[in-house]
Amino acid sequence: MTTLLVFEFPSTGPFGAEAVEAYRDLAIDIAGEEGLVWKVWIEDPARQVAGGVYLFTTEELADAYTAKHTTRLESFGVTGVTATRYQVNQELSELDHAVLRRP
Repeated sequence: MTTLLVFEFPSTGPFGAEAVEAYRDLAIDIAGEEGLVWKVWIEDPARQVAGGVYLFTTEELADAYTAKHTTRLESFGVTGVTATRYQVNQELSELDHAVLRRP
């Protein structure tokens, strides 16, 4: 089943254009993740949080990525990570223009 995964964690930056420069290689690596349909990078400098919203083709691949990415974040010294998983109702989502498959 298609699975939405939301990561959020405390962050003091970088944000915006500086984040693009700092995390470009990481973004390219994540793009090759098995089962990843897409990722949206999220940030809120005012609240000092960052994270990502991911769509995976299966629950199992989302779970595997959760373990991998949590470990990676911890290796960067990031603590307070939350990862929440949701099942996607594909039919209703597609009615509202959601892109649930890679082109």
